[in-house]
Amino acid sequence: MAGLRLGPLLRHVDWDTGGSATIWVEADRPCTAEVRCADGAGGSVRTFQVAGHHYALVPVTGLTPGTATAYEVLLDGARVWPLADSGFPPSTITSPAVAGRAPGLRITFGSCRQAAPPAGRHGPHGADALDTLAARLAADPEAVRPDVLLLLGDQVYADALSQETRQWLSARRDLRDPPGAQVADYEEYTRLYYESWLDPEIRWLLSTVPSLHIFDDHDVIDDWNTSAAWLEEMRATPWWQERVISGLMSYWVYQHLGNLSPAELEADGVYGAVRQLPDGTDLLRSFASAADSDPASVRWSYRRDFGRTRLLMVDTRGARVLAEDGRAMLDPAEEGWLRDNALAGHGGYDHLLIGSSLPWLMPPLIHDAETWNAALCRGERGPRWARIGEDLRRRSDLEHWAAFPASFAALSDLIEEVGTGPRAPATVCVLSGDVHHAYVAEPLIPSTARVFQLTCSPVHNSIHTAVKLGFRLGWSRLGRWLGRGFSRHGRTGRPPVSWRRTGGPWFGNQLMTLELAGRTARLRLDQARKGRGRAGARLETVVDRELAGAE
Repeated sequence: MAGLRLGPLLRHVDWDTGGSATIWVEADRPCTAEVRCADGAGGSVRTFQVAGHHYALVPVTGLTPGTATAYEVLLDGARVWPLADSGFPPSTITSPAVAGRAPGLRITFGSCRQAAPPAGRHGPHGADALDTLAARLAADPEAVRPDVLLLLGDQVYADALSQETRQWLSARRDLRDPPGAQVADYEEYTRLYYESWLDPEIRWLLSTVPSLHIFDDHDVIDDWNTSAAWLEEMRATPWWQERVISGLMSYWVYQHLGNLSPAELEADGVYGAVRQLPDGTDLLRSFASAADSDPASVRWSYRRDFGRTRLLMVDTRGARVLAEDGRAMLDPAEEGWLRDNALAGHGGYDHLLIGSSLPWLMPPLIHDAETWNAALCRGERGPRWARIGEDLRRRSDLEHWAAFPASFAALSDLIEEVGTGPRAPATVCVLSGDVHHAYVAEPLIPSTARVFQLTCSPVHNSIHTAVKLGFRLGWSRLGRWLGRGFSRHGRTGRPPVSWRRTGGPWFGNQLMTLELAGRTARLRLDQARKGRGRAGARLETVVDRELAGAE
């Protein structure tokens, strides 16, 4: 009898008609995966195979708009979910009201989640914000839930493993051989997802709240695609090719497929071909290899419309142009995709959300340091400074939007264009993570829309005290003065846009939630706090503020 290895994960939920959804599962053998809903909706599909693992993305149809229905998962006709001993409420699919009549939208987002330790232990990073959210919702089935979770990168850490996973690896291979105590192949990537998503609270949460994902560097390796010189060195190692191919394969299976709508899945040639093969491993390896060698051949970015809110989730890792004389965060096709989708139907949405794992607006000192570093690396101060700049870039993670000055300017111009004039949305928000603290920044541009950089991380990680001090300095008046010194030395001039911090910085394991209704927007920041004595962790609201009011 087939068993459920991982999942279910509720992924795409249709906001156009409210009648369909997709649910991702991994089984322990080939089988037919089926979802049955209490209201009669459902669907089934045959599993596909990759590297000895069996997956299905089950299309669920017949949902009633504006309702929530419990569901169960069956493999070859035998019920495998809910688990027999589950203490959690039923997993449900909440189907939104027909687009244009939905009462509002709640989006909860964050990034950088290292797997939580076993129940009862907080580990070195403290309480897990996502785990704590799950526990709170499970304890109160009537509580208001997010309509969607945005997981903005570093869902797994391929280069920073738990002690339990290191022990598992050591029984599989000699950790003295490269890449050492880091994942090396597809099978080891599957271990990371099991460790992260089998956490009981997380498993239940992801089964009942839709999630959308994008990768960042740790999903593959720290500093992934930071520069052409970095990539050349990595490709010269004996282990890198298997690592990056396995990382992209596993991301495609575990995260990317669920970002796509049923129509997009139907049109996806790779997905269709993999499903038709007895074993899709070789085909998927070829796809991942091509994606690595020619990033423009694949698009990981995607668009989602939630009624009158548009989300553009942007790939800021795989789509880069790394040549120093033409560095760009997004290659020309990707930049064109972002622009086209931001302007398509301009005036037909109330809120534009740009999901970018890396922040657009950073503390001014850090922005100026990254722009200065980019100038050094492209040779503005000569070969010696270029070598120094490359070393600093890797040591200090100087690779955000500011490190790609032309891309920073292009994104700033696009946001101003979208946000200005009588057809402008009420808000344009860039949603980001990566930097292990949270803040709100606003650009000083003459836009009609309210424009925000909303940054929230980590979900479950930590930050050194020295780095905290550095971020605080980065926002200070002294930091701005030091940043101007970098600009003068690098001959970079002033940034094309100015901005100010209007919230934070906040440090801790945390999640942000945007509440959007009509042309209003509200922001909440919740931090995970350890409980006292035997009490479990809890979420504490530290910020609750209006971003845009009714016009």
